[in-house]
Amino acid sequence: MAKPWLGEEEAAAARRAILSGWVTQGPEVAAFEREFAAFVGAPYACAVSNGTSALQLALLAAGAAPGGEVVTVSHSFIATANAIRACGSTPVFVDIQPGTYNIDPERVEAAVGPKTRAILCVHQLGMPCDLKTLAGLARRLGVFLIEDAACAVGSEVEIEGDWKRIGAPHGDAACFSFHPRKLLTTGDGGMITTRRAEWDAKFRLQRHHGMAVSDTVRHSSRMVVEESYPEPGFNFRLTDIQAATGRVQLGRLPAMLDRRRTLASRYRELLADIPGLLMPEEPSWARSNWQSFCVRLASGARQAGVMQALLDDGISTRRGVMCAHREAAYPPEAWRAAGGLENSEEAQDSGLILPLFHQMTDADQDRVAIALRRACV
Repeated sequence: MAKPWLGEEEAAAARRAILSGWVTQGPEVAAFEREFAAFVGAPYACAVSNGTSALQLALLAAGAAPGGEVVTVSHSFIATANAIRACGSTPVFVDIQPGTYNIDPERVEAAVGPKTRAILCVHQLGMPCDLKTLAGLARRLGVFLIEDAACAVGSEVEIEGDWKRIGAPHGDAACFSFHPRKLLTTGDGGMITTRRAEWDAKFRLQRHHGMAVSDTVRHSSRMVVEESYPEPGFNFRLTDIQAATGRVQLGRLPAMLDRRRTLASRYRELLADIPGLLMPEEPSWARSNWQSFCVRLASGARQAGVMQALLDDGISTRRGVMCAHREAAYPPEAWRAAGGLENSEEAQDSGLILPLFHQMTDADQDRVAIALRRACV
């Protein structure tokens, strides 16, 4: 399904960090933050332990708390909704656009109420949301816009004639994941980008147990420094070993993006003549990083049967993106919805995520296409 692109350069970087003696949240993390911010065009970037902790810290900065609500999609990995509940807030689910698998901006306003603290949009599978519309809505309605950009490193969106990378950010904060399923991986890890200096300061405080003095300041001081803890925090640190790896991965990213886009285009050509098979839509104002390539099976096709047929041919696939509201962890009292979620449910039931990774060859893709055509007929 997926395979990280890692090599001797990453191993050497990790070795460098290990032998330096500073292995957690030190100079490598600081350098990774600077370089990542420059890559996406953000004033501030704060490294954290994973994408879920990034979401939680961003939501807390937006005021998510018990009794509050956050508007988002059910059609996302469960971490999106879990981060909202970790803040004590209630997720309010909005349906998606079936072609892009992203939140439908036309349904968002009806979901916003007096308890809403933020809109949490998801750039699903790397496909950018309609940020221009969503950012305008958030400003008009007086709520924050948080971007779940877990899958979207390197993706771009056109706003006012200019192409901008996801993470600039276009809302109030954007949250990334560096899990091995993502293009850029540090084994695990995350990053929060923002334009708000006060939010960045809060992220840095809370990721390190609420300690008011950072380790780098304390250890480099020629005077005795006594730390203080003005508020509760978390252990959401990234290690220097991970950050050193991430810096190398960031250098690889342009090549990864080119390769993914070539593979996605080739999939479209190979699969175009399979009856009833629907391709993912990329709007004219969006450039996906193609973290995943998710097709839709023809109406009536049995998703599990197609997946099993492919597996019998030695090809791994995954079902369409899950819907949190269908899971036992989300009983009816744990969420509410603004309208129906039919598109979300249909996308889960008919979606099929195909293998896609940097090292994939033309022969690999040909094999997938042949097997999928056989399974669908």
